Amino acid sequence: MAARIYQIPMNAMQSGTALTDKWVLEFEPSERRKPDPLTGWAGSGDTQRQVRMTFPDAPAAIAYAEKYGIPYVVVPTPNKGLKIQAYADNFR
Repeated sequence: MAARIYQIPMNAMQSGTALTDKWVLEFEPSERRKPDPLTGWAGSGDTQRQVRMTFPDAPAAIAYAEKYGIPYVVVPTPNKGLKIQAYADNFR
């Protein structure tokens, strides 16, 4: 039961930085999802997939994983670069 620790990325439809300072601990799926024969919806018996914990920073998430003996992988946060341009650049 391994876990991933990562920072919430900015949504593509979002221009602000709300909720992007939180860190998330999610468990890796232990089994594949398969379609239900009756409804066709994808599902599995893996209940750890539903657990998603948020932390204020990465050291808090790492401390939680180490306290409970959860193997973890920290996914580095990609650089947040802004593309500064003027509206008038669209007409050049």
